[in-house]
Amino acid sequence: MQIHGLQKLTLLDFPGHIACTVFTGGCNFRCPFCHNGGLVLEPEKAPLIPEEEFFAFLESRKGRLEGVAVTGGEPTVNGDLPEFLKRIKDMGFAVKLDSNGQNPDMLERIIKEGLADYVAMDIKNSRERYGETIGIPNFRTDRVERSVRLLMESGVSYEFRTTLTEELHDEASIAAIGQWIAGAEAYFLQSYRDSEEILMPGKFHAPSKETLERYLEILRPLVPSVSLRGRD
Repeated sequence: MQIHGLQKLTLLDFPGHIACTVFTGGCNFRCPFCHNGGLVLEPEKAPLIPEEEFFAFLESRKGRLEGVAVTGGEPTVNGDLPEFLKRIKDMGFAVKLDSNGQNPDMLERIIKEGLADYVAMDIKNSRERYGETIGIPNFRTDRVERSVRLLMESGVSYEFRTTLTEELHDEASIAAIGQWIAGAEAYFLQSYRDSEEILMPGKFHAPSKETLERYLEILRPLVPSVSLRGRD
């Protein structure tokens, strides 16, 4: 596993757990508003943490940490991800996996083998605007749709989440997302924030508070669990 970052303590990344966060490199999407642009485009330039060093860290945190959040980049582009998660689980830690849902075969294996206790999957936009939103023209959403179904039928705790920008999202696309994931266990709207690590900094803007509240009104009849996350 190519580990390019480690946050040794987080109370936010893994709901209900005191955890650490592991950052993997590489991604099969090119979302222009991605906040980990370096890990997506040039992961080879990021510092590399040896796998054994990470597991030595975990060993030293037994009894203090409860879980590990695995994020990226996109973790499922790494073929050895299931083995990596199994080793974490075998040490007694819970696992949270972040994913964009583009590798449903691996996601299905992880679910069937009990290698993740919680999965957070991005819903980038409505099906019609997916390609525009992830930087891949003419993108087919078949595999993402399969991952949505897998999670909703899996029995594993999960959440869907969407990072919102003024430029890429509107009431029509939000309504379409709500119809797509109607009845989801948990859905979070996250407001875009600019930074130097954004793939295309300065191009996007966060929706207004009034816009976000309107999105919640549109979604609640379809996804009653929807809520805002991370807005001051």
